[in-house]
Amino acid sequence: MDLFSFEKQEFHLPDAQLIYIPNVFSKIEADTYFNAIKTNTNWQHDNITVFGKTYKQPRLTALYGENNLSYSYSNITMHPRPFSKDLLKIKVKIEGISQHSFNTVLLNLYRNGNDSNGWHADNEKVLGENPIIASLSLGEARPFHFKHRTLKTERHKLLLEHGSLLIMKGAMQHHWLHQIAKTKKLIGERINLTFRTLVDY
Repeated sequence: MDLFSFEKQEFHLPDAQLIYIPNVFSKIEADTYFNAIKTNTNWQHDNITVFGKTYKQPRLTALYGENNLSYSYSNITMHPRPFSKDLLKIKVKIEGISQHSFNTVLLNLYRNGNDSNGWHADNEKVLGENPIIASLSLGEARPFHFKHRTLKTERHKLLLEHGSLLIMKGAMQHHWLHQIAKTKKLIGERINLTFRTLVDY
């Protein structure tokens, strides 16, 4: 199984590559994984510090991995739990599609439209020089906004659907920012699983 077995959208952006693949999992599979992960995950609700202000992170999170490498961002340090059977099954499929091995997954639970993730890049040193990040979306579709740091005309939006996979590659984390914005619409829950490869440095 490889990337080209699926219908996909590939964006050749300045300084980056972005690939979007809908229906990596069928609706039945995606529904099953959503319910199992929501129920069985040890969700945590951390304080986050941004621009010197500390408040509750507007989403729930969890970290799972193959090793004891922690992951830190915005004054939060997360320590991984061992992969569950469901997470391992998902990881194997995504590794086959992306042709890349991952050792960690960061889970985010967006409970409603008030939950969000502000503009940021996944550029922590522990992710390596040009990280490949594969993000599986389950549940409510949410727009993924991304913009270039210096090219003001390069600003885009992509709807991440139930059961879809988004792969960020190349130098994207150096040159682009992305977010899941708040919305006043009455929407349901979304879980996304962001598979990463942490390096020991």
